[in-house]
Amino acid sequence: MNIADYMHTLGRQARSASRKLASAGTDIKNRALLAIATDIRANAESLKQENERDLKAGQDKGLDAALLDRLTLTDARIESMAEGLEQIAALPDPVGEVSEMTYRPSGIQLGKMRVPLGVVGIIYESRPNVTADAAALCLKSGNATILRGGSEAIHSNQAIAACIQRGLNLVGLPETVIQVVETTDREAVGALITMSEYVDVIVPRGGKGLIERISQDARVPVIKHLDGICHVYIDKGADLDMAENIALNAKCHRYGVCNAMETLLVAADEANAVLPRLAVKYAEEGVELRGCERTLEILPDINKATAEDWDTEYLAPILSIKIVEDIDAAIAHINTHSSGHTESIITQDYQRSRQFLAEVDSSSVMVNASTRFADGFEYGLGAEIGISTDKIHARGPVGLEGLTSQKWIVLGSGQIRK
Repeated sequence: MNIADYMHTLGRQARSASRKLASAGTDIKNRALLAIATDIRANAESLKQENERDLKAGQDKGLDAALLDRLTLTDARIESMAEGLEQIAALPDPVGEVSEMTYRPSGIQLGKMRVPLGVVGIIYESRPNVTADAAALCLKSGNATILRGGSEAIHSNQAIAACIQRGLNLVGLPETVIQVVETTDREAVGALITMSEYVDVIVPRGGKGLIERISQDARVPVIKHLDGICHVYIDKGADLDMAENIALNAKCHRYGVCNAMETLLVAADEANAVLPRLAVKYAEEGVELRGCERTLEILPDINKATAEDWDTEYLAPILSIKIVEDIDAAIAHINTHSSGHTESIITQDYQRSRQFLAEVDSSSVMVNASTRFADGFEYGLGAEIGISTDKIHARGPVGLEGLTSQKWIVLGSGQIRK
């Protein structure tokens, strides 16, 4: 197989399909999503059989337990894929939505219409369910998509792709609306991220190394996030029971996710009261604590934090802790070391909560809530294509609206410019 020729064929087909999909109504898109969900349920055993081939190959290659877990398709995960498709079908269709209509002195009427991006290339690792989730979001938002999953999930992804193709066929949409790359050759990734004549945006989902490589090499705009270095700040006068519950949930609910807290900041006035309480709870959960020098004075048995800790996404039961003088110091630390993902303040003070919301420069900023809420499902998006820490176009969880853009529309009645 000539990889360059193959990828350019996919690109040409996707561009052509995107134009047909852009004019498709909400009803046909929803019927396609429901048909794919039905097909996935009907072929659950076949999906598990193909998944077993990937798991066996992964075990032979020595993949670690965490990666094998992400790769596994259980009955529950297959059902979750089908439910996700149904949830996206139930969401409002953003395409064609008109807003901000206003009359100008010339008599023309001016507004904005929401439109698909066109062709979305998605590069991802490990989780086969991303094939269904990403395909569904792109389909509902009117975008053709080219999906390139990891080599470790090639059989699972192709089996899911077959369900998608059958669902599209059933409602009369072109199969080329959603294409899953059939080769594991890495040259395919290089081609996909440089086909600016066919692809409008790239969405990488995976480890930091993958996303950095794609961001550096792509000739197509990229919607990305590199890290999830999230912070919780316990403010002076905070409700300490609330602070304890949120700090535990933000760290311990799940470790290997991008919206888990990695650094806890504590106002000096509350450190002596709250840190011993939290240390007991974290010890029960098996969390390793790494603290600044002031934290070590209160918790002498924990490890000392290094400069590197403040810039590390652990994705593990490890937490760095720093005592700061006040909210200004907390915000300064966050804006220096955060990856721009999600930050939360625990406070009873309205003015300081407003200051935190205004001055913290991250894609999600919270007051008295766990950072674990920062995802598409919890935000009511149904699902997400990823969580963007970029500032242009899409920021935070990227759902249907994030996969669209806006164009100006002008309605006249014969006006000419004078």
